[in-house]
Amino acid sequence: MSVDTTKTVVERVIGVGVLILALLAPMLVTDFWMDTVLTQTFILGIGAASLVFLSAYGGMISLAQAGLMGIAGYALGNMVSQRIPGGETKGLTLGWDPTLAVVLAILLAVGIGLLFGAVASRSFGIYFLMLTLTYSVIAYLFVSQVTQVGGFSPIAGIDEYTPGFIGDVVNDRQRLYYVALGVAIAAYVLIRYLVRTPFGISLQGIRDEPLRMASLGYNVALHRTLAFGIGALVAAVGGVLFAWWSGQLSPSNIGLQATIELLVIAVIGGLIRIEGAWLGAFAYIVINNEVTNRIPSDGLPVIGGTFNTVIGLIFLGIVIVSPDGLMGLWDRLWDLARSREPERPAPEASVSAAS
Repeated sequence: MSVDTTKTVVERVIGVGVLILALLAPMLVTDFWMDTVLTQTFILGIGAASLVFLSAYGGMISLAQAGLMGIAGYALGNMVSQRIPGGETKGLTLGWDPTLAVVLAILLAVGIGLLFGAVASRSFGIYFLMLTLTYSVIAYLFVSQVTQVGGFSPIAGIDEYTPGFIGDVVNDRQRLYYVALGVAIAAYVLIRYLVRTPFGISLQGIRDEPLRMASLGYNVALHRTLAFGIGALVAAVGGVLFAWWSGQLSPSNIGLQATIELLVIAVIGGLIRIEGAWLGAFAYIVINNEVTNRIPSDGLPVIGGTFNTVIGLIFLGIVIVSPDGLMGLWDRLWDLARSREPERPAPEASVSAAS
């Protein structure tokens, strides 16, 4: 068995083990860990997966994914929320059917993503990065300044209006956990399937040699636009789940801080492999909870600061040790372990003498 085949088998065994643990987790961990850590890991991992997909297979590091998540969540909140007599309710309060609202919110985010992708499809490198950052800023300013769709006060009660096949996620958080797990698995399978299709293979060719692929007759701009639309689809589904998990949305969920958090998650996990999205999300959330619970309110000794300081130092350390994140560190450790194995002597060829 070759080294690559052995590594693939080991990774599949680990993946099956992680999946089994995820299915059994509600019976093994506390409700806090299930809801705050694991469910949030699946949801933020979906958002980060849209970023990793564009980066790893399209060569496009997009800072618009948090914005697209927020667009889907805000659209859902405006569509499903209802006006409360005598109470203050933010948004359009359209009171539409939750199932229809979910479909329309995702389609809206995908449509905007395709528009964003078409505009940025001919940009590369830092120019593409800055364009997508502009998209997130536009989305943040829109939801915060246009008071009809939200304003600076949050749209609340979104988790009270869910489709019938989803059920009550307010009182049954385990239900939301399994919904998020199922969607995360579906997003992973979709991306792994897409990158093996002719579209995915040509997209990787465009990532490596856009000019050569254009000379071979491939429409580079169209491929990049469609890839951005697929990333928007994944991010939009994550945005809907985040709205159900959080129950409310405010401009801070779509602002620069959210954009940076999603990028940090993707970089910690690794921008080269899709599995890194969920690994980075898990590491980020665990660090966040541990730092929040253990660091004094006045900051760390000597250096001061709180969570941002700690995650910044960890981020810096991971980038220095392994620029490809935790998944890159796994690849390096595997290669190191294989290089230290003693080489087996080549089998001697048997020569049969003619009698």
